[in-house]
Amino acid sequence: MNIPANLKYTKDHEWIMLDGEIATVGITDFAQKELGDIVYVEVETLDQTLDKDEVFGTVEAVKTVSDLFLPMAGEIIEFNDSLETNPEVVNSDPYGAGWMIKVKVSNAADFQELLDSEAYAALIGA
Repeated sequence: MNIPANLKYTKDHEWIMLDGEIATVGITDFAQKELGDIVYVEVETLDQTLDKDEVFGTVEAVKTVSDLFLPMAGEIIEFNDSLETNPEVVNSDPYGAGWMIKVKVSNAADFQELLDSEAYAALIGA
């Protein structure tokens, strides 16, 4: 199970990387394995400002659809357009090419409240 130490995590299995006031968000390796083959990623919140833990989109796998929850409040400024034609990259590279959105964060202090890699590993029993 891949749980990079340089990222933060949520109990809902999103990962987040903060670079200044811009955060990149995706789903974890654990989440993509639990979902199975991902066939569609939908984000209709581009250019919207959402609160922490609000639904920013959905990910659809062969057998299920799951909501995606925003780890930090902010404005959704970018969607990974390549996921429209190649959603399966979330399965093969969830922490790289499979990123989902970029967010201009409202409160950088929210970052400290997220799980580190050890706490996330404990959460999923890894």
